[in-house]
Amino acid sequence: MGNKTDIKYLSPVDIELRQQNKYCRFKKMGIDYIDYKDPEFLMRFLNEQGKILPRRITGNSLKFQRRLAVSVKRARQIALLPYVADNLK
Repeated sequence: MGNKTDIKYLSPVDIELRQQNKYCRFKKMGIDYIDYKDPEFLMRFLNEQGKILPRRITGNSLKFQRRLAVSVKRARQIALLPYVADNLK
């Protein structure tokens, strides 16, 4: 049938090398306060529909993900960010 060289291409090559270490940007940069009045900064943490990206994607720590969610919700409340959008980015 096939030899062992054919089988190695069926599985992903070097999965460990492709994964990058996630880090909290806020801890690394020393940011203590997330400003809800800065919509350009908050847009980085929203997807195309306007939903908040989860921690597993952004790499934020739990503390800063909660603060980010509160800031996005405050910005939506005063109409700096939309609640729903078709093509936000």
